[in-house]
Amino acid sequence: MPEVKFSVDQSRKFAEQDVLGHNRWHPDVPPAVTVRPGEEFRVECREWFDGTIHNDDSANDVRDADLSIVHQLSGPIAVDGAEPGDLLIVDVLELGPVPQEKGPVAGQGWGYTGVFARENGGGFLTDHFPDAYKAIWDFHGQVATSRHLPGVSFTGIAHPGLIGTAPSHDLLARWNRREGDLIATNPSAVPPLALPPLAQSALMGSLTGADAERAASEGARTAPPRENGGNQDIKNLSRGSRVFFPVFVSGGNLSMGDLHFSQGDGEITFCGAIEMGGFLDLHVDVIKGGMETFGIEAPIFMPGRVNPQYTEFITFAGLSVTESGEQHYLDSTLAYRRACLHAIDYLTKFGYTREQAYLILGAAPIEGRFSGVVDIPNACATLYIPTAIFDFDVRPSAGTPQRVDRGQCAVSS
Repeated sequence: MPEVKFSVDQSRKFAEQDVLGHNRWHPDVPPAVTVRPGEEFRVECREWFDGTIHNDDSANDVRDADLSIVHQLSGPIAVDGAEPGDLLIVDVLELGPVPQEKGPVAGQGWGYTGVFARENGGGFLTDHFPDAYKAIWDFHGQVATSRHLPGVSFTGIAHPGLIGTAPSHDLLARWNRREGDLIATNPSAVPPLALPPLAQSALMGSLTGADAERAASEGARTAPPRENGGNQDIKNLSRGSRVFFPVFVSGGNLSMGDLHFSQGDGEITFCGAIEMGGFLDLHVDVIKGGMETFGIEAPIFMPGRVNPQYTEFITFAGLSVTESGEQHYLDSTLAYRRACLHAIDYLTKFGYTREQAYLILGAAPIEGRFSGVVDIPNACATLYIPTAIFDFDVRPSAGTPQRVDRGQCAVSS
């Protein structure tokens, strides 16, 4: 096993660890550790809601989840010799859940998928699913099953939902400016159009006093992906992947967290992956001057070769036309939303509630694709569901669908 460079005690809150991580992006957060180019090491991670989501049959914890605390990031990890303009090479050697017996912490034999309430972040389909829901998943090696979603099991593609380098002061100011301008166009939007800096619950690593207060008031929230990588939620960024990150500050200051046991393309419920705590084994190196040499302004990655071997899919297409029949021009996001809704409607014919179907699409290794973006006025997006994840034949046939009572996911009171 590689040397653990960032250790997490899963029985303690993130703010109570011996070595503190952070939950905002800011260039002044000091490195927690420094590694050498060519070094292999392990990083342990807390799950993104710091143990506040429980293995039970109520979604009240998801309904009341405190978004100000996310994400719990392990790091920053400086790479000796990395300077602005370089590329940081990060190889994902291995990753997995908390390597302990089944216990109370997400990752200890189980994980969760949630639908956030509209007033607390919402999700891709929040207009259709405004309330909070949850499903608990049990891990059986690489396979996940859920008592809340009977009839479904699949091999997960474990990956870090969030990994990235620290921004420079100039880049941080650019993020805050452009996202603030967006918020100003509709400051009362629910869910909000973006998340501005928020000092409440901010963790700034080993910064203290006035320096910590200033950085907390400026630090960027970790929810969206940006030019530094961050919360990209790429399900194929798993074992064997190589990522090339832009370096904006000395050392690069790599941080990571939000580990997922599995996820569908788009993580459409917002808390849509199977969330867990766990570990990452990494190898790092540096390409001097690589940003200019290769014209890179945002990360690029080479996926590993560990995809589950699903060969048959049932596929749903969506167009850039609203449910009320309003035509939009080449709106790929709307088209993918319609494809998701078609899939949800279809799965209800086999006995799933709409909420259960939504949770399945967030957690299972579905594939989302932009299939046509040039034929005006309709963009076409497609959603591929592996047929083998179901213990029944999900394909259309001459007969009627076999409708079975499949219970309900965890709901909020």
